[in-house]
Amino acid sequence: MNESELLPWTEKYRPLKLEDVAGQEGVVKTLRAFVKANNMPNLLFAGPPGVGKTTSAMAMAHELYADEMRGNFLELNASDERGIDVVRGKIKDFARSVSMGGAGFKLIFLDEADALTPDAQHALRRTMELWSSSTRFILSCNYSSKIIEPIQSRTAIFRFVKLSERDVHKSLEIVGKSEGLKLDEDAYSALYYASEGDMRKCINILQGAAIHSKHITKELVFKTSSRAEPKEVREMMELALSGNFGEARKKLDSLIITYGLSGEDVLLQMYREVDGLKVDEKKKVQLIDKLGEYNFRLVEGANERIQIEAFLAQLLLIGK
Repeated sequence: MNESELLPWTEKYRPLKLEDVAGQEGVVKTLRAFVKANNMPNLLFAGPPGVGKTTSAMAMAHELYADEMRGNFLELNASDERGIDVVRGKIKDFARSVSMGGAGFKLIFLDEADALTPDAQHALRRTMELWSSSTRFILSCNYSSKIIEPIQSRTAIFRFVKLSERDVHKSLEIVGKSEGLKLDEDAYSALYYASEGDMRKCINILQGAAIHSKHITKELVFKTSSRAEPKEVREMMELALSGNFGEARKKLDSLIITYGLSGEDVLLQMYREVDGLKVDEKKKVQLIDKLGEYNFRLVEGANERIQIEAFLAQLLLIGK
């Protein structure tokens, strides 16, 4: 069996060139200009998970170093190695060694940099200053506000946004064709809904669904992703709003049993369906307010089933 066949699809279909990165056109255009100039500042990639931050950094390194990537590129995950010793050890040792080949500088990619402790970030800032002539840094994070200001001022910040449905659709077509899958048109929409613009999650759901069938349907996607169909969640909310509490509870039972949803999953999907409800804006405001309250209760450890049913009761009161 080919080694690539054993890889998860997220790695198997990870783009190796910047031009193949989905979405993020403005960011990719600038990164390609850096590669062409063979020079770049330190970079900070900020944005939600699964939108191309790591892929962009890896693709950039491939284009800069090609076969000499092993000696010129260091990838670390700050979630695993988040202390000051890592900055003083691995990062400092790699930064001060001589670059190989014609690039002129080496590249250190620090994923999930917002997990670094403040002390480690201050040590990193000093390392970035000392070895700026021979080493460039790419820091990746979900929240740039968790990166200390001295590092932010020493980097060019790139904001990665959630992928559009068109970008996800295009990438899934490539994966589906390569794996011999048949995807229904509404399966693409279901995959995007379940992943919320996270390409990594989207491909993982597709791989999970493909285990069951080569024909990917909307129903199979929702079953695999443990997400309920949006219309079913909306129907449950409308039943409660109209005063039919008993039927709303039965619908909730059906959703939990059929899709295996947790309490937080149910609340999250309810939140996403508020806009589609045929109620006035004032009632939507009340709904969002109550959703926030009940979500907090779940986070604090309250009983999931009781809280979800209590929220359905609130819907009934709001509907009246």
